Amino acid sequence: MAKIYYIGDWAVQIGPVYAETSFNHTPKGLDLINYGKWLVSAVESSGRHEIVSVPTWDFYNMPPGEYEKVLDEYDIIVFSDVESKNFQLHPQFFNRHLFGTRILTFPDRLRLTVDAIHAGKHVMFLGGWLSFNGEMGKGGWGRTRLREVLPCECLDIDDLRESTEGFTVEASLPNHPILKGVDLSAMPPILGFNTVKSRPGCDVVASWKGEGSPAITVGKFGKGRVMAYTSDPAPHWGCNFVFWDQYAKLWTNVCDWLVTDK
Repeated sequence: MAKIYYIGDWAVQIGPVYAETSFNHTPKGLDLINYGKWLVSAVESSGRHEIVSVPTWDFYNMPPGEYEKVLDEYDIIVFSDVESKNFQLHPQFFNRHLFGTRILTFPDRLRLTVDAIHAGKHVMFLGGWLSFNGEMGKGGWGRTRLREVLPCECLDIDDLRESTEGFTVEASLPNHPILKGVDLSAMPPILGFNTVKSRPGCDVVASWKGEGSPAITVGKFGKGRVMAYTSDPAPHWGCNFVFWDQYAKLWTNVCDWLVTDK
């Protein structure tokens, strides 16, 4: 059984906001939304894997040593809508009361991630407005050491490709284990994706039909396996996808492939 640590796809919704007078603007409502619940259910459906889902801010706020424990304990790490600043910065860098009291440095979570993959950790990199290069470059993965372990190449510009009509996926390697028992021609429309380039030495398992851009890519770096899906496993891009009757099969296949020794 694989243990999976899923970072991202949570949100806090504040509002709606009401302007009751010229001087009073009041948010009425607070909701914690777990957009990752569909992926969690899919992974758990096989009974072969267990998964923990945490908000991006939990990852960002981890004290020194905590991420190292996660890397030691879990077999697969999932990053979805986790922009690079969450790796590069630490909350204490903004605590002005610490300025001048000590040297402020913390373990480099980018280095830890790259080293862990080479040592045998497996990772899913999943798409969204804050993944890959992302909206207006906010994802920033390609500007960090994550580019060393991504099975695709990020663009240097805003990489969002969106349409209200949606996009479809076609198999590039139909016999790949990730696609076993999965009919991509039946996959519902996906409302957007991150445009990336294929990477030499890595495999494009599926592509966005008529777009010339990879949808699923895989690679091996050192002893670790990595998979990238360039759209969101959750709404809004995946608001049709999460209700597909083969959604669970696809993600359990991904988990199985990541931890296989073959």
